[in-house]
Amino acid sequence: MMHDAPHIPVLLDEVIAALQPRPGMTIVDATFGAGGYTTALLEAGASVHAFDRDPDAVAAGQALVAQFDGRLALHEARFSAMRAELAAIGVRQVDAVVMDIGVSSMQLDQGERGFAFMQDGPLDMRMSQTGESAADFLNTADEEAIANVLYNYGEERQSRRVARAIVAARPLSTTAELARVVRRALGHKPHDKKDPATRTFQAVRIHVNDELGELEAGLAAAEALLVEGGILAVVSFHSLEDRIVKHFLREASGVGRTVSRHLPADIPATASTFAQVSKAIRPSEAEIARNPRARSSTLRHAVRTGAIPRSLAA
Repeated sequence: MMHDAPHIPVLLDEVIAALQPRPGMTIVDATFGAGGYTTALLEAGASVHAFDRDPDAVAAGQALVAQFDGRLALHEARFSAMRAELAAIGVRQVDAVVMDIGVSSMQLDQGERGFAFMQDGPLDMRMSQTGESAADFLNTADEEAIANVLYNYGEERQSRRVARAIVAARPLSTTAELARVVRRALGHKPHDKKDPATRTFQAVRIHVNDELGELEAGLAAAEALLVEGGILAVVSFHSLEDRIVKHFLREASGVGRTVSRHLPADIPATASTFAQVSKAIRPSEAEIARNPRARSSTLRHAVRTGAIPRSLAA
């Protein structure tokens, strides 16, 4: 389903309230996309380093670079590399990092990118437009490997049945072909509330782009980049992502951290690198009405302490 305003940034007011952007601040937008968060941050007077691995997003963002001359730098890179990319240009610390995880509305709406089945297109799904495509994976991986991806990343309970059907139908080359195979394997009724192919498309996309590995590495990079008092804000869209963010912030803030009673008493506990961790923040009904894609979003944010980053303390 296409929406009249498909690029509305999700939970924008809540993100801006958490980051409190102002002149003099340097902020990383780890997932530039269509530039919604970045635009709001620039309009508040902050300087922004924005990252996106999708060359189309970086090309489209050049107009914004020109509009805010000197305050926006666009980096065509994975956000897991933000620390190294910024160090290379002499930026060692930043005041805030915002991350909007997963596929962008812009990518979903372009049938030729192959991220969704609403429009038929090549079975691609690559955010960076390089490396292994969805078709490469599905046409060459063995049945067990496909089933594991569907179960772990799509929470597909009938992953083995779907994997078996995919292997039997190979080669697959389009999103419509994959959707038909999955629907046939699971049984699809036109009045079903959720298309059964949704879980498979999510799983394959996450695998092809290593999205969960990127998230874990990106959180660690943000922890190392943020100044004391800096803000980390992360918007996620499904339980796998939110679980990683929640666990990261719990561990980093010391909430729920356990220390073995068998350890010597003189071994200090790891200092907490984050404090003031927010509860899960979800969109209002009014926002969901304006932007249905906001429905599954969750924001969590926290404040960086002065403790040494755990990646350096280890």
